[in-house]
Amino acid sequence: MLRCSFLPPRFSVARYSKMSTAPLPICRKFVPVEQSEVTSISKTDGFKFRLVSYNILAQAYVKSIRFPHSPGPSIKWKARSQAILTVLKSLEADFFCLQEVDEYDTFYKNNMASLGYSSIYIQRSGKKRDGCGIFYKQDNAELVIEEKIDYNDLVATVEDEKPSSSDDGNELLVGGNKEETKAGSEKENPADHGDPNDPRVRLKRDCVGTMAAFRLKNPTSHYVIIANTHIYWDPEWADVKIAQAKYLLSRLADFKILVAKKFDCSPSVIVAGDFNSTPGDQVYQYLVSGTSGMGPESMDDLPIPLSSVYAFVGGEPEFTNCTPGFTGTLDYILFSPDQGVKPVNYLELPVAESPDVSGGLPNHFHPSDHLPIGAEFEVES
Repeated sequence: MLRCSFLPPRFSVARYSKMSTAPLPICRKFVPVEQSEVTSISKTDGFKFRLVSYNILAQAYVKSIRFPHSPGPSIKWKARSQAILTVLKSLEADFFCLQEVDEYDTFYKNNMASLGYSSIYIQRSGKKRDGCGIFYKQDNAELVIEEKIDYNDLVATVEDEKPSSSDDGNELLVGGNKEETKAGSEKENPADHGDPNDPRVRLKRDCVGTMAAFRLKNPTSHYVIIANTHIYWDPEWADVKIAQAKYLLSRLADFKILVAKKFDCSPSVIVAGDFNSTPGDQVYQYLVSGTSGMGPESMDDLPIPLSSVYAFVGGEPEFTNCTPGFTGTLDYILFSPDQGVKPVNYLELPVAESPDVSGGLPNHFHPSDHLPIGAEFEVES
């Protein structure tokens, strides 16, 4: 396996392997959250666990026509797969929430197992080859229960009668607003599924997620629920994204009740993934406040209160997705404040001026068009 080049976020310099002329992948480090001196003195350190979310870019979507800016050798599967493993190994996470995993059975499952990770995985619906996986250090956490999320299940919530675009009841499912976000790597034409004005067609986007409860293997035996998802990409279909986000939190709320009753515990909740939504847009606003601006809502409608880790510790990153066509933040780690865990360290990300992201991703330094994001949580006693 390649070795990782650890570099500060603002002054990256290419480093090369002795066995190759290609630069090594860059792996940044976790940095502490700034805390008051009173807090740091008065409280002793508790048990910590590290979680990383990473859209690793499915190889099925890696075509030179889609990434003409990427060095040819860097997007070949042999090089990319090893670079991804190198990055994952260097991050030393207890939990990985990975999106766009398309070589799960043939590559990731066994290679991650060799690093000490067990895993759960859900492949996207339809003919899509990628999916979402949660990989967890089996020495540090025990999987106790899991549920899969298929957003195509939303179709069943629509009445059989085909609505017209003027139906008030389906107002949010006919024509989304135009938000600025990346063109999805799936690149399918939404109209290929049928009439986009039919909510039954509109909601069938073949997107998925998974959620699981873990018992931490430490003296606290704390329970934590981790959800991993990949929300639909199309910037003009914000209504579908909102529907998926609401379904995710509704399922998550029910799952939390189930876990609490079954294991007589008060589980913490962490939600991670590629939400294909920028800070401040409708999906983001719904996830962190319960309002989206797309209809009558109140904070009471939000099943689980959530905060974004990076916003909580100082501000969202400049970007988590970086291509010539779009550079912005689409990936988030969300947690429930005051529910048993707090972020104490976070993975620092590059800035726009960093040489290793110049020209866009993927490249030799970063094997995906997304960057990994991460947080280290402390279990509060």
